[in-house]
Amino acid sequence: MMRSWPLLMLLLAAVAAAPLGAAGTLTLASTTSTLDSGLFDALIPPFEKKFSCTVKVIAVGTGQAMRLARDGNADVLLVHDRQAEEEFVAAGFGLERLDVMHNDFVLVGPIADPAGVRGVRAAAACGRIAVVAARFASRGDDSGTHKKELRLWQAAGIRPSGPWYLESGSGMEATLRIAVEKLAYCLVDRATWLAHRREAAGLEVMVEGDEELFNPYSVIVVAPGKFPWLNTGLAKKFAAFIRSPEGQGIIRDFGRERYGAPLYYPDAVQ
Repeated sequence: MMRSWPLLMLLLAAVAAAPLGAAGTLTLASTTSTLDSGLFDALIPPFEKKFSCTVKVIAVGTGQAMRLARDGNADVLLVHDRQAEEEFVAAGFGLERLDVMHNDFVLVGPIADPAGVRGVRAAAACGRIAVVAARFASRGDDSGTHKKELRLWQAAGIRPSGPWYLESGSGMEATLRIAVEKLAYCLVDRATWLAHRREAAGLEVMVEGDEELFNPYSVIVVAPGKFPWLNTGLAKKFAAFIRSPEGQGIIRDFGRERYGAPLYYPDAVQ
Protein backbone atom coordinates (compact mmCIF):
# COMPACT_ATOMS: atom_id res chain seq x y z
CA MET A 1 0.00 0.00 0.00
CA MET A 2 2.84 2.37 0.79
CA ARG A 3 4.26 2.02 -2.74
CA SER A 4 0.94 3.05 -4.32
CA TRP A 5 0.60 6.21 -2.21
CA PRO A 6 2.77 8.48 -4.44
CA LEU A 7 0.83 7.36 -7.52
CA LEU A 8 -2.46 8.08 -5.77
CA MET A 9 -1.23 11.55 -4.82
CA LEU A 10 -0.23 12.25 -8.44
CA LEU A 11 -3.66 11.18 -9.68
CA LEU A 12 -5.42 13.36 -7.13
CA ALA A 13 -3.21 16.31 -8.08
CA ALA A 14 -4.02 15.81 -11.77
CA VAL A 15 -7.74 15.77 -11.07
CA ALA A 16 -7.46 18.89 -8.94
CA ALA A 17 -5.51 20.70 -11.68
CA ALA A 18 -8.00 19.82 -14.45
CA PRO A 19 -10.35 22.66 -15.49
CA LEU A 20 -13.86 22.47 -14.05
CA GLY A 21 -16.06 20.62 -16.53
CA ALA A 22 -13.10 19.59 -18.69
CA ALA A 23 -14.18 17.24 -21.47
CA GLY A 24 -10.79 16.07 -22.71
CA THR A 25 -9.69 16.00 -26.33
CA LEU A 26 -11.85 15.87 -29.45
CA THR A 27 -10.32 14.44 -32.62
CA LEU A 28 -11.87 16.14 -35.65
CA ALA A 29 -11.12 14.72 -39.10
CA SER A 30 -11.93 17.29 -41.74
CA THR A 31 -11.13 18.53 -45.19
CA THR A 32 -8.00 20.48 -46.00
CA SER A 33 -10.13 23.30 -47.40
CA THR A 34 -11.67 24.16 -44.04
CA LEU A 35 -8.19 24.34 -42.53
CA ASP A 36 -6.58 26.18 -45.45
CA SER A 37 -9.33 28.81 -45.50
CA GLY A 38 -8.69 29.64 -41.84
CA LEU A 39 -12.24 28.78 -40.70
CA PHE A 40 -11.04 26.62 -37.81
CA ASP A 41 -9.05 29.54 -36.40
CA ALA A 42 -12.37 31.32 -35.91
CA LEU A 43 -14.58 28.34 -35.05
CA ILE A 44 -12.57 26.11 -32.73
CA PRO A 45 -11.26 28.47 -29.98
CA PRO A 46 -14.78 29.48 -28.84
CA PHE A 47 -15.76 25.80 -28.68
CA GLU A 48 -12.65 24.88 -26.69
CA LYS A 49 -13.30 27.73 -24.25
CA LYS A 50 -16.98 26.88 -23.89
CA PHE A 51 -16.36 23.21 -23.07
CA SER A 52 -12.87 23.41 -21.48
CA CYS A 53 -11.44 20.97 -24.00
CA THR A 54 -8.86 20.61 -26.74
CA VAL A 55 -9.65 19.96 -30.40
CA LYS A 56 -7.13 18.01 -32.47
CA VAL A 57 -7.70 18.63 -36.18
CA ILE A 58 -6.63 16.08 -38.77
CA ALA A 59 -6.95 17.86 -42.12
CA VAL A 60 -7.05 15.39 -45.01
CA GLY A 61 -9.24 14.66 -48.00
CA THR A 62 -12.81 13.59 -47.28
CA GLY A 63 -12.12 10.00 -48.33
CA GLN A 64 -9.15 9.71 -46.00
CA ALA A 65 -11.07 11.41 -43.18
CA MET A 66 -13.77 8.75 -43.46
CA ARG A 67 -11.19 5.97 -43.48
CA LEU A 68 -9.75 7.37 -40.24
CA ALA A 69 -13.23 7.34 -38.72
CA ARG A 70 -13.92 3.80 -39.96
CA ASP A 71 -10.80 2.72 -38.05
CA GLY A 72 -11.88 4.51 -34.87
CA ASN A 73 -9.28 7.26 -35.18
CA ALA A 74 -11.65 10.24 -35.22
CA ASP A 75 -14.54 11.29 -32.99
CA VAL A 76 -16.33 13.51 -35.49
CA LEU A 77 -16.17 14.42 -39.19
CA LEU A 78 -16.66 17.68 -41.08
CA VAL A 79 -16.68 16.66 -44.74
CA HIS A 80 -18.17 17.46 -48.15
CA ASP A 81 -19.10 14.44 -50.23
CA ARG A 82 -22.81 13.78 -49.67
CA GLN A 83 -22.93 10.43 -51.44
CA ALA A 84 -20.00 9.06 -49.42
CA GLU A 85 -21.44 10.57 -46.21
CA GLU A 86 -24.77 8.80 -46.69
CA GLU A 87 -22.99 5.51 -47.37
CA PHE A 88 -20.86 6.03 -44.24
CA VAL A 89 -23.94 6.50 -42.04
CA ALA A 90 -25.88 3.68 -43.72
CA ALA A 91 -22.97 1.31 -42.98
CA GLY A 92 -23.30 2.10 -39.27
CA PHE A 93 -20.10 4.13 -38.90
CA GLY A 94 -21.85 7.45 -38.24
CA LEU A 95 -24.84 8.42 -36.12
CA GLU A 96 -26.36 10.98 -38.49
CA ARG A 97 -25.35 13.33 -41.30
CA LEU A 98 -26.21 16.92 -40.36
CA ASP A 99 -26.05 19.94 -42.68
CA VAL A 100 -23.65 22.67 -41.56
CA MET A 101 -22.80 25.05 -44.41
CA HIS A 102 -22.10 25.34 -48.11
CA ASN A 103 -20.15 27.24 -50.68
CA ASP A 104 -19.33 26.25 -54.25
CA PHE A 105 -16.51 25.16 -56.49
CA VAL A 106 -15.03 27.31 -59.23
CA LEU A 107 -12.97 26.27 -62.22
CA VAL A 108 -9.97 28.57 -62.45
CA GLY A 109 -7.50 28.73 -65.30
CA PRO A 110 -4.84 30.81 -67.06
CA ILE A 111 -6.00 34.23 -68.18
CA ALA A 112 -5.22 33.35 -71.82
CA ASP A 113 -7.79 30.50 -71.52
CA PRO A 114 -6.17 28.15 -74.08
CA ALA A 115 -9.12 25.72 -73.95
CA GLY A 116 -11.74 28.43 -74.41
CA VAL A 117 -13.80 27.47 -71.37
CA ARG A 118 -14.67 30.89 -69.99
CA GLY A 119 -18.36 31.02 -69.14
CA VAL A 120 -19.36 27.54 -70.32
CA ARG A 121 -20.88 24.76 -68.17
CA ALA A 122 -18.47 22.84 -65.93
CA ALA A 123 -18.66 19.44 -67.68
CA ALA A 124 -18.38 21.07 -71.11
CA ALA A 125 -15.31 22.95 -69.88
CA CYS A 126 -13.67 19.68 -68.88
CA GLY A 127 -14.37 18.33 -72.36
CA ARG A 128 -12.70 21.30 -74.02
CA ILE A 129 -9.68 21.08 -71.72
CA ALA A 130 -9.18 17.41 -72.63
CA VAL A 131 -9.60 17.99 -76.38
CA VAL A 132 -6.72 20.48 -76.52
CA ALA A 133 -4.76 18.72 -73.73
CA ALA A 134 -4.48 21.94 -71.74
CA ARG A 135 -2.75 21.45 -68.40
CA PHE A 136 -5.06 20.59 -65.52
CA ALA A 137 -3.98 20.34 -61.86
CA SER A 138 -5.95 17.70 -59.94
CA ARG A 139 -5.81 16.90 -56.24
CA GLY A 140 -5.87 13.18 -57.03
CA ASP A 141 -6.33 12.41 -53.35
CA ASP A 142 -9.84 10.92 -52.99
CA SER A 143 -11.03 14.16 -51.40
CA GLY A 144 -14.49 15.63 -51.84
CA THR A 145 -13.04 18.07 -54.36
CA HIS A 146 -11.34 15.27 -56.28
CA LYS A 147 -14.56 13.23 -56.36
CA LYS A 148 -16.49 16.24 -57.65
CA GLU A 149 -13.87 16.72 -60.36
CA LEU A 150 -14.08 13.05 -61.39
CA ARG A 151 -17.87 13.34 -61.71
CA LEU A 152 -17.38 16.29 -64.06
CA TRP A 153 -14.97 14.29 -66.23
CA GLN A 154 -17.45 11.40 -66.24
CA ALA A 155 -20.26 13.74 -67.31
CA ALA A 156 -18.02 14.88 -70.16
CA GLY A 157 -17.36 11.25 -71.16
CA ILE A 158 -13.63 11.52 -70.46
CA ARG A 159 -11.05 9.58 -68.44
CA PRO A 160 -8.30 12.16 -67.91
CA SER A 161 -4.75 10.93 -68.36
CA GLY A 162 -1.50 11.97 -69.97
CA PRO A 163 1.19 14.57 -69.36
CA TRP A 164 -1.36 17.39 -69.38
CA TYR A 165 -3.19 15.93 -66.35
CA LEU A 166 -1.17 16.79 -63.24
CA GLU A 167 -2.16 14.87 -60.08
CA SER A 168 -0.70 16.36 -56.91
CA GLY A 169 -1.93 13.83 -54.35
CA SER A 170 -2.10 16.82 -51.99
CA GLY A 171 -4.52 19.27 -50.41
CA MET A 172 -6.26 22.16 -52.07
CA GLU A 173 -3.74 24.87 -51.27
CA ALA A 174 -0.82 22.80 -52.57
CA THR A 175 -2.72 21.84 -55.72
CA LEU A 176 -3.66 25.44 -56.42
CA ARG A 177 -0.01 26.36 -56.05
CA ILE A 178 0.86 23.81 -58.75
CA ALA A 179 -1.81 25.30 -61.00
CA VAL A 180 -0.22 28.71 -60.53
CA GLU A 181 3.27 27.40 -61.31
CA LYS A 182 2.17 25.46 -64.39
CA LEU A 183 -0.53 27.91 -65.55
CA ALA A 184 -3.00 25.05 -65.40
CA TYR A 185 -6.75 24.80 -64.98
CA CYS A 186 -7.92 23.65 -61.55
CA LEU A 187 -11.16 22.91 -59.71
CA VAL A 188 -11.02 24.67 -56.34
CA ASP A 189 -13.51 25.38 -53.57
CA ARG A 190 -14.38 29.05 -53.41
CA ALA A 191 -13.17 29.45 -49.82
CA THR A 192 -9.63 28.39 -50.71
CA TRP A 193 -9.74 30.50 -53.86
CA LEU A 194 -10.80 33.65 -52.00
CA ALA A 195 -8.21 33.02 -49.28
CA HIS A 196 -5.35 32.56 -51.78
CA ARG A 197 -6.31 34.36 -54.98
CA ARG A 198 -3.78 37.13 -54.34
CA GLU A 199 -1.07 34.48 -54.57
CA ALA A 200 -2.60 33.03 -57.75
CA ALA A 201 -1.19 35.49 -60.25
CA GLY A 202 -1.96 34.43 -63.80
CA LEU A 203 -5.16 32.57 -62.92
CA GLU A 204 -8.75 33.72 -62.77
CA VAL A 205 -12.21 32.21 -62.42
CA MET A 206 -13.39 30.69 -65.70
CA VAL A 207 -16.52 28.76 -64.69
CA GLU A 208 -18.85 29.42 -61.74
CA GLY A 209 -22.52 29.33 -60.85
CA ASP A 210 -23.21 25.89 -62.35
CA GLU A 211 -25.48 23.81 -60.11
CA GLU A 212 -22.99 20.96 -60.51
CA LEU A 213 -20.50 23.06 -58.56
CA PHE A 214 -22.61 23.26 -55.37
CA ASN A 215 -20.49 22.24 -52.36
CA PRO A 216 -22.33 21.33 -49.11
CA TYR A 217 -20.54 20.43 -45.86
CA SER A 218 -21.89 18.10 -43.17
CA VAL A 219 -20.92 17.07 -39.64
CA ILE A 220 -21.11 13.41 -38.62
CA VAL A 221 -20.57 12.05 -35.11
CA VAL A 222 -18.77 8.71 -35.42
CA ALA A 223 -20.86 5.83 -34.05
CA PRO A 224 -19.50 4.71 -30.66
CA GLY A 225 -20.79 1.14 -30.86
CA LYS A 226 -17.81 -0.01 -32.90
CA PHE A 227 -15.25 2.01 -30.93
CA PRO A 228 -16.06 2.45 -27.22
CA TRP A 229 -13.01 4.67 -26.67
CA LEU A 230 -14.40 7.52 -28.77
CA ASN A 231 -15.27 10.82 -27.09
CA THR A 232 -18.85 10.70 -28.35
CA GLY A 233 -20.20 13.11 -25.75
CA LEU A 234 -17.81 15.86 -26.83
CA ALA A 235 -18.38 15.01 -30.51
CA LYS A 236 -22.12 15.57 -30.05
CA LYS A 237 -21.40 18.90 -28.35
CA PHE A 238 -19.23 19.95 -31.29
CA ALA A 239 -21.93 18.98 -33.82
CA ALA A 240 -24.50 20.93 -31.82
CA PHE A 241 -22.17 23.93 -31.43
CA ILE A 242 -21.38 24.43 -35.12
CA ARG A 243 -25.10 24.17 -35.90
CA SER A 244 -26.13 26.50 -33.06
CA PRO A 245 -26.82 30.23 -33.54
CA GLU A 246 -23.33 30.96 -32.17
CA GLY A 247 -21.54 28.55 -34.49
CA GLN A 248 -23.63 29.46 -37.53
CA GLY A 249 -22.98 33.13 -36.82
CA ILE A 250 -19.23 32.53 -36.85
CA ILE A 251 -19.56 30.69 -40.17
CA ARG A 252 -21.80 33.40 -41.65
CA ASP A 253 -19.39 36.22 -40.77
CA PHE A 254 -16.12 34.45 -41.51
CA GLY A 255 -14.20 36.11 -44.34
CA ARG A 256 -16.46 39.11 -44.89
CA GLU A 257 -14.07 41.70 -43.51
CA ARG A 258 -10.84 40.23 -44.87
CA TYR A 259 -11.96 38.94 -48.27
CA GLY A 260 -14.97 41.13 -48.96
CA ALA A 261 -17.31 38.14 -49.14
CA PRO A 262 -18.29 35.22 -46.92
CA LEU A 263 -16.34 32.03 -47.56
CA TYR A 264 -19.19 29.80 -46.38
CA TYR A 265 -22.96 30.10 -45.97
CA PRO A 266 -24.67 28.52 -42.92
CA ASP A 267 -27.21 25.76 -43.61
CA ALA A 268 -28.44 24.64 -40.18
CA VAL A 269 -32.06 25.58 -39.58
CA GLN A 270 -32.50 27.41 -36.26
